[in-house]
Amino acid sequence: MRIIEFTERQKKIIEIVKENEPITSEQIANLLKVTRATLRPDLAVLTMTGMLDARPKVGYLYSGNKPINLISEEIHRIKVSDIKSMPIVVEEQTNLYDAIVTLFLEDVGTIFVTANNYLVGAVSRKDFLRTIMGGTDVNKVPVGLIMTRMPNIVMTYPDETALEAAIKIIDHQVDSLPVVEKTLVDGREFFKVVGKVSKTNMTRLFVELGKQ
Repeated sequence: MRIIEFTERQKKIIEIVKENEPITSEQIANLLKVTRATLRPDLAVLTMTGMLDARPKVGYLYSGNKPINLISEEIHRIKVSDIKSMPIVVEEQTNLYDAIVTLFLEDVGTIFVTANNYLVGAVSRKDFLRTIMGGTDVNKVPVGLIMTRMPNIVMTYPDETALEAAIKIIDHQVDSLPVVEKTLVDGREFFKVVGKVSKTNMTRLFVELGKQ
């Protein structure tokens, strides 16, 4: 986690507030012999990071919170269920031609493959390209023959954090993860695809947090 570095003036403001709380911005400005306008950016930084607490008609109080990276805090709090999007799914017996058409029409990098509504594999653009270059008849071969099969699929769950999902994407060098819910059938584990989390989801999350 990256710690915010305060300027010398911001450190002086913190000490002044500690010793004189509650204290107004005008009083702080007088003690530092600067204008209130000069202090506004510093006070904004100190309140946003939680070092100071600003109360209307009262003034500034020292909160004692350690400065933190706000984006890091949010990404630890946000769950996969908050950012997941609609998965693109085909059945295992779908031929390669139809699967490729689906891939491009939906503009995704990975398609998840199911059998009896449960996840059995995943196939990416690279998998399709490799197969086409090998001269395979895409109208006759089912997608199940070229997919990466379970249990070699990296998955994420609705209650995992966005950070945990992002780490999986980076560590396993994949474009997206299926978001799954686990089900037990006759003592065996099966996984139903309820969403996906991709690099695009992560980028969108980062942008939204930055705007906040």
